[in-house]
Amino acid sequence: MKFSGAKQDCVPFELRLACLRTPEKTATRQVTFFQGKRDPKQDHLDKMKVKIDSDRGKEMITRRFATVEPVFGNLRGNKRLNRFTLRGRTKVDGQWKLYCMVHNIEKLANQGYAG
Repeated sequence: MKFSGAKQDCVPFELRLACLRTPEKTATRQVTFFQGKRDPKQDHLDKMKVKIDSDRGKEMITRRFATVEPVFGNLRGNKRLNRFTLRGRTKVDGQWKLYCMVHNIEKLANQGYAG
């Protein structure tokens, strides 16, 4: 578990020099707690299976499939956006926004807002 102090609490603190190793570089105090060793037999995949199979996990997955997954399925399957054809963060961002805009326009058109 990792905790980090809020900047508004750490900056005016009178014991700041004693609290931080390098107060001139570090803005806030971070503390990490380790809660025992993890079981080497149980990997991340097993943990996720248990989490998804719970009642709360099933509810979350159902909502995700209804809201997020169809968008990516439409963009990958129907629009064939398997990879970006442009290079550079600003160009990729523009290409992503263009695909999202086309997706949203199609949703509006299918709901009867067209023409």
